[in-house]
Amino acid sequence: MKTAEFDYVLPEELIAQHPAPERGASRLLHLDGASGAIEDLAFADLPRLVGPRDVIVLNDTRVIKARLFGRKSTGGRIEVFVERIVSECEALALMRSGHRPHPGYKLVVGDGVGVEVLAREDDLYRVRFSEAIAAVLERCGNVPLPPYIRHPAETRDAERYQTVFAEKPGAVAAPTAGLHFDHAMLGRLKDQGVRIARVTLHVGSGTFQPVRCDDVEGHRMHKERYEISDATLDAIAGRRVLAVGTTALRVLETVAVTGERTGETDLFIRPGYRFRVVDRLLTNFHLPRSSLLMLAAAFGGLANIRRAYAHAIARRYRFFSYGDAMLIERAV
Repeated sequence: MKTAEFDYVLPEELIAQHPAPERGASRLLHLDGASGAIEDLAFADLPRLVGPRDVIVLNDTRVIKARLFGRKSTGGRIEVFVERIVSECEALALMRSGHRPHPGYKLVVGDGVGVEVLAREDDLYRVRFSEAIAAVLERCGNVPLPPYIRHPAETRDAERYQTVFAEKPGAVAAPTAGLHFDHAMLGRLKDQGVRIARVTLHVGSGTFQPVRCDDVEGHRMHKERYEISDATLDAIAGRRVLAVGTTALRVLETVAVTGERTGETDLFIRPGYRFRVVDRLLTNFHLPRSSLLMLAAAFGGLANIRRAYAHAIARRYRFFSYGDAMLIERAV
C-alpha cells in the first residue's frame, strides 16, 4: 500500500490545543466496521454501549516530565528530551541544538544539573546525568506536550495530560484515548458489570513520527516497552475486548503473536493484519500518514475510516491528543 492513501487535509483550527473543560465532556464518533454505519454520540454515552460480557483494557503508563532546557558549555541553548531512562543516571534522549553534540560534550540543564553525551545511538543520544534522572525530571522537567500543541506546557497540563489511572512512570507521550475517563465513569462501568483490566506500554516520542516511506511496508516501528499481568490475561479470556487506545491494542496483539508477557514491541499494524484479541477500539483521531491511522484503518476498514474522518471534519470534531474520541467496532 502507498502511504499517500492515509493522507487527509485537516483544518488547523480543528487541532485541539487544550482539553475539554471536564474529562468525559468530549464527543464520541461510533463506527461499525462491519456495516460502515456512523453515529454521533457523546463520550458520556459509552456505558450504554457496553455490558457484563465486556472487558475494557486500559494502559496504566504514567507520563514523565521528559523535557529539559539548558545551556551548552559555549552558552548556547539546548533542549534534552529524555526518551528512556536506562539506569539511575543514564538515559537515551533526543537533543535539539544548533550543532550536533559529540561524545564527551557537556552541558547543564534545569537548576545546574550536569549532563555528558556518551554516544550516538541511531536518532538518540546516550547521556549521563550528574544525579538521579527521575529526581531531576520531577524537579526541573516539563510536560512533553505533542509538537502540534503550540502553547508551552502549563500547570493544568501536568494534570490533564495524564490519565486518572496512570501508575507506572515511563511514557513520554500520553495514551490519549484514556484521557477521556474520570473516576466517575470508571465507577459507572464497574457498577454495570463491565470488567476493567490493565496493561502497560510506555509510549515513546516515535508515536508522533509520520511514515516517511512511499510504500507502507518499508516503515519500521520504534520499540516500546510493555508488560501484561496474569490477571489481565484471565480477565480477557472469553470476553469481548475493548482496548482503550492503540497502545493497549498493540500490547494485547503483541502478546497474542509472541507469547511474551513482557518486553519490547515494534508491532506494525496496517491493513491486512489479522486481529487475534481485540474486538473494539476506543481511540482519538490520528495524524495524517501516521502508523496510528494505519492501525485504525486496519481495524475499521480503510474506506470506513476515510468516510468517518471526512464526517468528523464536516461535523467539527476536535482532533488529536486533546480532541474527541472514536469507538470502532472491528470490521472483520
